[in-house]
This record gives sequence, structure tokens and C-alpha cells, in this order.
Amino acid sequence: MGTLLHKENQQLYSDVPPTKLRNKDEKFRAAKPTRFWRWVADMFFYKMLEHRFFSLKIKNEENYNKRNPDFANIIYAPHNNWWDGIVGYNLCRRIFKTDIRMMIEEMNRFPILAKAGAFPVNKKSAQASMRALQYSVEELCDNKKSLWLFPQGIIRPPMFRPIEFQTGLAYIAKNVVKKAGGINLIPVAVNYPFLREDKPEVLCEVGEPIIVTDYNFDRKEFTHKLEKNFEALCDKQFDDIRHGNIEEYEYLYKQKLKWYKKLEKRLKKIDVKPASGV
Repeated sequence: MGTLLHKENQQLYSDVPPTKLRNKDEKFRAAKPTRFWRWVADMFFYKMLEHRFFSLKIKNEENYNKRNPDFANIIYAPHNNWWDGIVGYNLCRRIFKTDIRMMIEEMNRFPILAKAGAFPVNKKSAQASMRALQYSVEELCDNKKSLWLFPQGIIRPPMFRPIEFQTGLAYIAKNVVKKAGGINLIPVAVNYPFLREDKPEVLCEVGEPIIVTDYNFDRKEFTHKLEKNFEALCDKQFDDIRHGNIEEYEYLYKQKLKWYKKLEKRLKKIDVKPASGV
């Protein structure tokens, strides 16, 4: 009789942010990227992806170039697993070639990430979160910078519906437009499917940019509009994947074949003749 493994009661997803659960004041650290630490982060995060995923593919990269270059960018994506931030970092640095800022909850556990462009958000309360939002506005008054954001504000299961945003994205956009004249909002759908390889692949589809130059909008209505547009983009990507329509994706990288995959290809070429009868 087989032995049953110990089963842990672990809640994978919670509606309460970790910093709110801890109910603890945390130090705010501004992003302070340096050339050396950016080089380290570029190498480290790229190697992490290469080790774990067979490939990273991107679709409609040209949509990024439709933005208004006079304005900074808020690039936003779904958040359903640990890899999302690393994928965002690689897209911003290697595809979009932009100076990335990233809002990270619980960053006080990894303060060194400030040297790669990250800064913390404490969701203990609305007042605590405001420091990160205000800092985002300050940073995005520089049109050379991009904020990679997870507007759901919390990790959700893959394909969680409906997609619901917190109003932080709308707050940042509204106030950047007031100060700098405009902002580009660029949605990116991200999926991690197994296709025909022995490792999963990362598929990223860039949506049409939304160029905002008017700040006279209702934050809740604006947020709801962004939710619907983003959900449509993510649903379309998922529909393409489940039907195998991925020909339009281009590789950022692709792993070399492992020895066992090379062996598999060789074995497929061997023509084994059936044994003759007696």
C-alpha cells in the first residue's frame, strides 16, 4: 500500500495584500539604479528566464512604437505568478529599451532591487499606498521612463475573470497628465503555456497604446474602461493559444536543443523495417 504524502493547507491566493496582513510600517526606498547594478540585473534576470523557459516570444511589438515619445509610459500586465516581474523587466530592457521603474510589494525583503529600478508599495492602508503612487507620478514626469505596473494590485489565478483594476493606475495617469501634459498607457497580455517543448514558453502580446492628454476624467469610469479593454486583449490571446494561432509571435530568445531532444530527432529519422515472416 502506497504512502500518502503530507498535505499542507496552503492558501495560494488571498484577497488581502501581504503588507496589509502584516499591518506593519515599512521604510520607503526610492529607486536608485546604477549602471553597474543594471548590468548585473540585465544578466541575472535574463539568465533566469533562459533557464526556466524554452523561449520568450512577443507579438505586435510595433504597437509600442505607436506611443507618443514626448510622454512617459505606464506598461501594465496581469499578475498571476512569481515570474511576472522578471518578464516585465526583460521586456522593458531588451525589447522596449526603456528606463524601467517597478512598484513591488514586500520589497523591503529585497532592498537591493532599488538599484535595478524598483521601489516599494505598502498596502497597509490607503495612506500608506499613497507614497508609492505619488512617487510614480514624480518619476513619470520624465518622458524617458516607464512604469511597469500590475493594476489588479494582487496576484490572481491564471484566467481569473472578471479582470478588476484598483484605481492606482488612473490616479497616476491623471496626475502625470496634469504635470507633464500626457502619458502613454500600454497593455501587455502575458501567458505561460506548454506548447511542443519540454519546458513552458512565455508569450507576450502588446496592445494598442492609449495616449492620455486630458485629465478631466472620472477615475472609476476610466478604470472600468481600461479593465474591459485589457480583458478583451487577454481573452483574445488565450483564444489564439488554445487554437494554436501563434505564428505571429517573434522570439526574444529560444533555447538550444538539449541532448535528449537531439536524440529524439535522430530516432525519428531511423526507418525500422518490419521483421519478415517465417
